[in-house]
Amino acid sequence: MSERSEPGGPAGPQGPGPGDPRDPLVSLSGASYAYEDGPTVLSGLDFAVSEGRALALLGRNGSGKTTLMRLLSGGLRPDTGRLALAGRPVSYDRAGLTRLRTTVQLVVQDPDDQLFAASVGQDVSFGPMNLGLPVPEVRARVDEALAALDIGALADRPTHLLSYGQRKRTAIAGAVAMRPRVLILDEPTAGLDPDGQERLLDTLGRLRESGTTVVMATHDVDLALRWADDAALLTPAGVRTGPVSTMLARPDLLAQAGLRLPWGIAVTTLLRTHGLLTDTDNGPRTPDELAALAGAGAGASTSPGAPGGTG
Repeated sequence: MSERSEPGGPAGPQGPGPGDPRDPLVSLSGASYAYEDGPTVLSGLDFAVSEGRALALLGRNGSGKTTLMRLLSGGLRPDTGRLALAGRPVSYDRAGLTRLRTTVQLVVQDPDDQLFAASVGQDVSFGPMNLGLPVPEVRARVDEALAALDIGALADRPTHLLSYGQRKRTAIAGAVAMRPRVLILDEPTAGLDPDGQERLLDTLGRLRESGTTVVMATHDVDLALRWADDAALLTPAGVRTGPVSTMLARPDLLAQAGLRLPWGIAVTTLLRTHGLLTDTDNGPRTPDELAALAGAGAGASTSPGAPGGTG
């Protein structure tokens, strides 16, 4: 299962040599993995995460998304192939895994699988404390992470008294406190109401602005289209990666990955078919963007001097 990049997509792990500044932040080369007494989940996988690109990871259940995320974060070790950070192979001893986990952090889908301390602040401090950092540095990181996730007021609250959305934010804060360069999130919006989803997406936007590269596994093609720069589709033929608007407009790839056409792609196609958008115009990705586009069109058609307008 190799990674194939579409035109305009990010480069795969081939190309620059080890230590080259163009190396992806984290990459798998020729990686295979099979669970004990189970079938091979991933085979001969080449996959790369490029710095500064928001990447959506999509595929049907059982396609290997969770296995891939755990390989990238060091939770699993490939049976064959290698994991590299900036072109340097990762060793699976204590020093190598510390280097990996201060660079790449995974937040699992269910926060209850990740939270274990008595209070929010204690839970978020666990990772930095485990690195042996001085107490003032740990406190600074905890405060920074709580502020980034907008849960500073919850620092002393028992974790068992948190709402589901608050538990999600606390789990992410624990990863952010490690100051990773790559943050991998497994279905982060699952179980959140619309307001909670929007608040979380705003938070992820701020993390990206601060320099964190974010990878998100999701089944929501509409979310992927509006949020991501690139999309990686796990199909039986391999991983296909490229610009999100290109990848999610391919019915053949979507069918292979068990996904539907995003709303925004369907609406954009319809608008172009009726001459309401040119091939170079950006189409709406959300109903709000469609409403704004319609409002702009209505304003133009009624402006002085416009056909049908007044004046």
